[in-house]
Amino acid sequence: MENKINSENLNGSTAPFNVEDFLIVEPKTFEDLKIGDIFRAPSRTLTDAHASAFQTVSCDNHPVHYDKEWAQKRGHSAPVVHGLQVLAFTAPGATLFPHYIGEVFIAFSGLSCQFLKEVHSGDTLYSALEIKALVPNGKIGTVIANVTVHNQNGDLVLLGEHQYLLRTQQG
Repeated sequence: MENKINSENLNGSTAPFNVEDFLIVEPKTFEDLKIGDIFRAPSRTLTDAHASAFQTVSCDNHPVHYDKEWAQKRGHSAPVVHGLQVLAFTAPGATLFPHYIGEVFIAFSGLSCQFLKEVHSGDTLYSALEIKALVPNGKIGTVIANVTVHNQNGDLVLLGEHQYLLRTQQG
């Protein structure tokens, strides 16, 4: 028996391939977004390997990030994960947000944050983006989102704000 490759879909139809069938979520426009919409990221547990990799990429060689003895002598329970690494957990791409707004996204235009508690290897982090303001301005709208990162104990370890520019339906 000859093994033939055909173009049948899973349901047996021979409909043409359509990339739109592979969207993870239904796209949204700027106008579809609402104040209070929340986009959460899956939890992630940091390991020593993550911290070491970030140290390599960031070129930050301060001993508080890798030397247990040094950190403990200065009042830390363990080496402290880089703050910028914790901030990276708030990247929109860590959530489904870019899948919703990919067609209208223009730029990630600003951010601010406060580091509220130390994060250590072994901590599990939970991040979320919550839309706090939508500012239409003709063809471009600004989305302002509160960003948070909590640890496995429910402690808020990072609080911040992001700004994104999106095309509006006028654009």
